[in-house]
Amino acid sequence: MENVLRFGMVGGAVDSFIGNVHRKGATFDDQAQLVAGCFSRNFERTLATGKRWGVAQERLYRSFQEMAEKEAAREDGIDYAIICTPNHSHYAATKAFLEQGIHVVCDKPLTVTVEEAEELVQLAEAKGLLFGVSYAYSQCPAVKQAQLMVRNGDIGQIQVVVAEYPMGWLAAPVELEEGQPMPWRMDPEQSGLSNCVADIGSHVEHTVAYITGLQIEELCARLDYFGGPNRALDTNAHVLLKYGNGGVGNYWCSQVAIGYDNPLRVRIFGTKGTIEWCQEIPNYLLVRKLGEPPQLLARGHSYLYPDAVQMNRLSAGHSEGYFEMFANFYRKYNSALLKHKQGLELTAEDLDFPDGRAGLRGVKFINRCVESSQRGSIWVKFD
Repeated sequence: MENVLRFGMVGGAVDSFIGNVHRKGATFDDQAQLVAGCFSRNFERTLATGKRWGVAQERLYRSFQEMAEKEAAREDGIDYAIICTPNHSHYAATKAFLEQGIHVVCDKPLTVTVEEAEELVQLAEAKGLLFGVSYAYSQCPAVKQAQLMVRNGDIGQIQVVVAEYPMGWLAAPVELEEGQPMPWRMDPEQSGLSNCVADIGSHVEHTVAYITGLQIEELCARLDYFGGPNRALDTNAHVLLKYGNGGVGNYWCSQVAIGYDNPLRVRIFGTKGTIEWCQEIPNYLLVRKLGEPPQLLARGHSYLYPDAVQMNRLSAGHSEGYFEMFANFYRKYNSALLKHKQGLELTAEDLDFPDGRAGLRGVKFINRCVESSQRGSIWVKFD
């Protein structure tokens, strides 16, 4: 067990989609074991979840505060906590564990406000704790290949980025259906300032940033409230961007795009070529170079850059997807934490996972989009 980490979860009860994804991702490579949890505000649900997943009853807690304090006091306490609750509780739950010296992985968006995110990042860095934020799309082999192609100059200097994330699940006023609770993402008390931009626009921002390394200097956003009467939070957004290298971007995210499921798509146009990736066909990267026929690069082949090849879990032709992206995220995080526990110095390669600063940037993006839209869709500085 010396090479197996112990983790606990806040949120993610047995019927939670994202909780199940985190749990399976963290344990995929047998590097970590779930040993504690406060899976729900309803303690009966926590008990039922713990029983289902084999967690000892003495390590099932009524609150994340109790869990942080008692796990920190145990000789065999958790090495890290996974926070997968609604947005509004990310800050308090993450802070509780960081203050106890416990490493944290938090679901995105990291917090509701920029000030909260900055505080958590500073706290983690001051205590020397590994702080991950689960932007898992960046952990796809094809996305890694795209990043390496940009970094190595294969498509030249980036001039234009066009990215979109359309979904259709809020096209109808689902919150008005009799007997159906309002989705928590549509509730400002739980979601914060934004729904659509915070939920899926933040994935657009991080995926583009991870691939390109571009820094946003200014943005201009319009947030719309389509799909039902008196909606308090956005369901559609258009964002124009200016990057530090002189390039420009255009992002669109929507939850009222009827007929669309989950096609996060990123197109990056450089002076020597273009690369394109879509989350619904994640194993392929489309490459177009100036004066050459288009190429379709496939995950699992040795012609990819070595760091992209290392992320493969199956041979070419076998589909990898969402669970494998989370597994890759946790393999990086778990490996770094195991090395950290041995007192070894971590390299940039060890830390190649979305961290607290990526989470902070995502919170800034959400808040700047809301600010721009509320001020009449004017250009606002990013930092």
